[in-house]
Amino acid sequence: MSKVSVTGSKRVIDDVIEATYEHHSLHVTDYDERYEGFSPGESLDGAETVNEKLVTVRSLESILDIEGDEVDGARPLGDEELEAELADVRERVNDLNDRRDTLQAEIRDRQEEIDRMEPFADLGIELDLLGGYDSLEVVVGEAKPDAVEATLADADGIEAFEVFAGGDVVAIFARPADGAEEGVLQDSLVGVDIALLEVPDADASPGEYVADLEREREVLESDLDEVEAELAAVKEEAAGFLLRAEERLTIEAEKKQAPLSFATTENAFIAEGWVPTETFPELEAAITDAVGEHAEVEELERASFTPDGDHHTEAVADGGAGREAATDGGHAAHGGDDPPVVQNNGSAAGPFELLVQGFGRPKYSEFDPTLLVFLTFPLMFGFMIGDVGYGVLYAAIGAFLYSRYDGTFRELGAVALWAGGFTILFGIYFGIDVFGYHAYQLLPGDIHWPVDGKGLSPADIDWALSFLVASVLFGLVHLNAGHILSFVSNYQQHDLKHALYEGGSWLLILNGAWIWIFSQHLPGPKPDFLFESFSILTFGAVSFAGFPVAVGYAAIAAILLGVVLLAIGEPPELAEVLSPIVNVISYARIMAVLLAKGGMALAVNLLAFGAYIGEGGEGSFHFIFSAEYLEYIRSHPEEYELVFAGITTAFDPASIGLVGIVALVGGIVVAVVGHIVVLALGITSAGIQAVRLEYVEFFGNFYEGGGDAYLPFGYDRQYTADED
Repeated sequence: MSKVSVTGSKRVIDDVIEATYEHHSLHVTDYDERYEGFSPGESLDGAETVNEKLVTVRSLESILDIEGDEVDGARPLGDEELEAELADVRERVNDLNDRRDTLQAEIRDRQEEIDRMEPFADLGIELDLLGGYDSLEVVVGEAKPDAVEATLADADGIEAFEVFAGGDVVAIFARPADGAEEGVLQDSLVGVDIALLEVPDADASPGEYVADLEREREVLESDLDEVEAELAAVKEEAAGFLLRAEERLTIEAEKKQAPLSFATTENAFIAEGWVPTETFPELEAAITDAVGEHAEVEELERASFTPDGDHHTEAVADGGAGREAATDGGHAAHGGDDPPVVQNNGSAAGPFELLVQGFGRPKYSEFDPTLLVFLTFPLMFGFMIGDVGYGVLYAAIGAFLYSRYDGTFRELGAVALWAGGFTILFGIYFGIDVFGYHAYQLLPGDIHWPVDGKGLSPADIDWALSFLVASVLFGLVHLNAGHILSFVSNYQQHDLKHALYEGGSWLLILNGAWIWIFSQHLPGPKPDFLFESFSILTFGAVSFAGFPVAVGYAAIAAILLGVVLLAIGEPPELAEVLSPIVNVISYARIMAVLLAKGGMALAVNLLAFGAYIGEGGEGSFHFIFSAEYLEYIRSHPEEYELVFAGITTAFDPASIGLVGIVALVGGIVVAVVGHIVVLALGITSAGIQAVRLEYVEFFGNFYEGGGDAYLPFGYDRQYTADED
């Protein structure tokens, strides 16, 4: 990328903006008022008018619900056509929209009146009988008649009363006792759960009044349907024009507001920004062709894709990056901003830019970790869920998002497809696990799957410990990659000394600590599974008893050397000297989520179908499914330990009864709802934990983020074309 400046007279600012806009390569940087004598520019004449038209067009598109796919092709849109057709469409749409709003308001009014009157229609008493008495008090409300009668029977101020009920509404007529104050009836009902209703003022009976209102509502709804049909016809006719108008006005608005980012004086302007270095000659030629010698295009700095200095740029023009602001007509540099960034990771890894940008877009001088996230995130997610059934559903959700949406949702769909694919692969590895059931047991013949479960049953507890070691080893590799990137980055930006202090020290401490842990030096406190797991994970192909004692001593020496380098280069970081051990242990969450999600799926199947443990309680979990098999298990307690009978096992096809049918349906509901919950929690737990490991443990070693996206000044036309 090259930082460039365009300096010229304000007399040619329109032509310069036009040429720059059409070239569509300059990422304009905002002027920040740092130089005396210069101020931010102002919008060009006509900007306010253009923005008003643009607001009008977008308002019309919103009213007509235009989404952007209603145009059959791009074509020019002239000024006269824009003015005339916009006025016509605006008048028609606004008139129809006003009529629609009025009709909708009237329909709401009728519905509210119907809702207010329906209780009285249910009551069946004429409205004029519910008030106007001298010796009676009347209250209408929604309440339980029994509660009202019980309360009024004990009321002191009521001499007599009568309660009429209709639906949930009651009408209460009461004669106050002699000397009782006005409103005694309502006072007596204070302890009753009653919602008082105001009696409407209407001449007709409640039922007739409601019927009249419903007829009026139907007429209004019919009129509304006609208006909606007219709006739909206008949408079909005007959608293409409005989209072209929006695009053209957007382009005009961007051009007229461009000077807001410029540094200006009374007679001159300066625009600065970044362009791809290879396009600079073309940009210079385009501006020169447009205005000749009235503007000067200058390359100020050049940044390489690989960091090569403290500021990762070098001045290439006379007076380059550090010169002072000039007077009117001279040159001013806006400042030392970083170049914008274009992330281009291909179609496979590209969607994972979304996860990287969630932390922060890479700076121009940083390594883009998208490819590494692409390689590790689906791997961690798939291992933590490890189920063919869930993997198929994740992949199906991803395929739906990928095929139906654009932008962020499409990228999320691609991520879900990869995560689902790895979930399926690990599900096969874990014994063709399908919603917690080992489907390999259904294969013909006496097949023994190498990995029989996830470490949840007594028989495969060694697998759980082995997966713990596998998680730690993965973390060790992952963190090594981060520290190596830190080492390379510091070497490129500074020198070997800085690289050793910043990255090399942590590499020595990290690898020294874990090599010592996996060595035979001081074996007492080290659990046996640290070494035995290698044989289990490799199906006996690799036997590892630990590194020799001499290697353990060498590891201690590496740790000490790393601490010395850290103390020389970054003394404050000595407080975090144990972080290489802690951070690697943090990857144990991978194994924890694996067991948690597997345990939840097991619990769902346990409740629905029942399960037992074979080999006298020392074997693996097996599901029961049928009442007949449940009886067999119960009859052989010396061979099998029943864990839970299950819900569906109450269903016996040989003697179908109501209880059995209810149990069958209940068990299926429990299984379906339970696995949906596990599916949803898998996204939140496995997804969040994998992202956390990427952001905190991995990115924390070499990555800061905070870069700006490359947004060149210009517009990719979709609906309009330049006029010849």
